[in-house]
Amino acid sequence: MQAYLAEFIGTAMLVLLGDGVCCNINLNKSGMKGAGTVHVLIGWGFAVMVPAFSFGAMSGAHFNPAVTIGAAIRGGISWGLVPGYIIAQMLGGFVGAAILMVLYGDHIKATDDDDVIRGCFCTGPSIRNTGLNFLSEFVATFVLVFTLASIPSEAGGSGVSWVLVYGVIVACGASFGGLTGYAMNMARDSAPRFAYQVLAPNKGHKNPDWAYGWIPAVAPICGGIVASFLYMALH
Repeated sequence: MQAYLAEFIGTAMLVLLGDGVCCNINLNKSGMKGAGTVHVLIGWGFAVMVPAFSFGAMSGAHFNPAVTIGAAIRGGISWGLVPGYIIAQMLGGFVGAAILMVLYGDHIKATDDDDVIRGCFCTGPSIRNTGLNFLSEFVATFVLVFTLASIPSEAGGSGVSWVLVYGVIVACGASFGGLTGYAMNMARDSAPRFAYQVLAPNKGHKNPDWAYGWIPAVAPICGGIVASFLYMALH
């Protein structure tokens, strides 16, 4: 139960800090509206690293179904814990997004574009191409999971591993972020997307875009599975 709670709170914190960056720079009347991609990369890197420092010893700081499934494949976590981890992560992602909607409620009201509001909570492609969009999320998550698996255990004991996680997130964002928003995580995309669907106001063209939304749900898991099998083959 402690591990499930850690995954719930940690994922909520990840979404709160990460999607908070998107709200901060995109919603009207925000004091930081218009900040650029460097702000996003730094902010999202810390959004993953900060809860990892807090909850790493309790649950391994997965906060991501792709990471959890990859860890189970490699024997790092019991398969019996996987459903509870994923449920906790999805609930945490929803709660984190819901809190942001309260905090930025006035700014959401001041923003007339439904697509801008949705983009604060979930990802979308810069060019809609199902095959390449899927491949982008697959490759980005492959890099994430393979790299996380490669971090030596002694780094985790010293806390250095969480700094390395920051580096992985920033690197993936810098290389792949312009393609699909580098979700790499169903709990970071699908759960806030659902929160947007049920909680956000409708400015006239509200659309959670599940026609695309299945990609950041499925592709990261596929990428994490392949990364884990390749890691085991090489080690």
